[in-house]
Amino acid sequence: MSEVFDAVSVIAAKRDGKALTDGQIDWVIDRFTSGEVADYQMSALAMAIFLNGMDRREIARWTAAMIASGERMDFSGLRRDGKPLATTDKHSTGGVGDKITLPLTPLVASYGVAVPQLSGRGLGHTGGTLDKLEAIAGWRTDLTNEQMFDQLEKVGGVICAAGSGLAPADKKLYALRDVTSTVEAIPLIASSIMSKKIAEGTASLVLDVKVGKGAFMKTAAQARELAETMVALGHDSGVDTVALLTDMSTPLGRSAGNGLEVAESLDVLAGGGPSDVVELTLALAKEMLALAGVDADPAEHLANGKAMDSWKAMIAAQGGDPDAPLPVAQHTRTVPAPASGVLTELDAMGVGIAAWRLGAGRERQGEPVQAGAGVTWHAGVGDTVTAGEPLFTLHTDTEEKFDGAIAALDGAAVIGETAAPRGSLVLDRVTA
Repeated sequence: MSEVFDAVSVIAAKRDGKALTDGQIDWVIDRFTSGEVADYQMSALAMAIFLNGMDRREIARWTAAMIASGERMDFSGLRRDGKPLATTDKHSTGGVGDKITLPLTPLVASYGVAVPQLSGRGLGHTGGTLDKLEAIAGWRTDLTNEQMFDQLEKVGGVICAAGSGLAPADKKLYALRDVTSTVEAIPLIASSIMSKKIAEGTASLVLDVKVGKGAFMKTAAQARELAETMVALGHDSGVDTVALLTDMSTPLGRSAGNGLEVAESLDVLAGGGPSDVVELTLALAKEMLALAGVDADPAEHLANGKAMDSWKAMIAAQGGDPDAPLPVAQHTRTVPAPASGVLTELDAMGVGIAAWRLGAGRERQGEPVQAGAGVTWHAGVGDTVTAGEPLFTLHTDTEEKFDGAIAALDGAAVIGETAAPRGSLVLDRVTA
């Protein structure tokens, strides 16, 4: 006789620290997808998973159940000039000022590689790639599978939302995690990312696992556990997977916010931009190209304009105007440096929360974001600052949001006499 399940007993099992059986996992994901398990019940289970964790078997089964909730894509038939196209993708676990996907996708695509970049919206204090790109006039996130395949063959790069048929269980759970304070759970992060990427059908995947104050993983040990979990899930499913652990103690670049980060990405594609954004873009591009079988120095296509050409083609293919001016917030306010000296620390979490409070992120599921909102900082760690001169500029369409953002930045910038030289952003590499 088949086993009978119910949501309450599944929640109770994980609440009490028990490992969920394969049957329990399959049942709860299937019934959550169909609506039989209510959002509030899945929220309770997510919190129980956050508090008590999952073992490797549970995570693998949970991921498989998420994949089984929808369709699987297959890019093996992609062709250009009659030749097969290699596919590779990248996913970041999210950080403050992390706009890397924007310059990275067209850069890798400019080498004749197909980059099917299925991206998401903001979670908590971290910005979402789709939110950022929607700051571009006319750009659309929703593509059919046919449109996505066509764009990959003609342009090479595509950044879009996962279709409703791709891991629908994850789409529902992803939205709940943001509003129930369960974003940081390693089993839920790993299964969310890898269920979409495996179902997406990419042949290879590079993971950018953030670690530090501005990341969901605060310690190197947590980040390594997440990286190893995801790499194992990838390899077990036939996806060639590599993970880089990268520093997120300090926010990336000089801006956090949707339109602001698009502008900074354009600077990188034009051969300039902040050195840390360029460094990480190139590090990830090298890994992606290597997995796709391309031996090249990606810095060349930033310098010669081919990456920018690829960007314009990608944006135009999705209805966007790559030459349109980006949105500008209605109100700005500067925050001056409290003292003179050297900026020794810049807390990524404080900056991320400030940008979120200004309207760059959302407080409730489905809430719109402000395209022009966010924070720019006028000095990086190691730079000299002068008391009274602008240290931050805040951008928002809603003046009453300034006070909360300024409070979030209180103590975020530490000014001293000297700063230790910053090392490489890439802290470690996980391949198995």
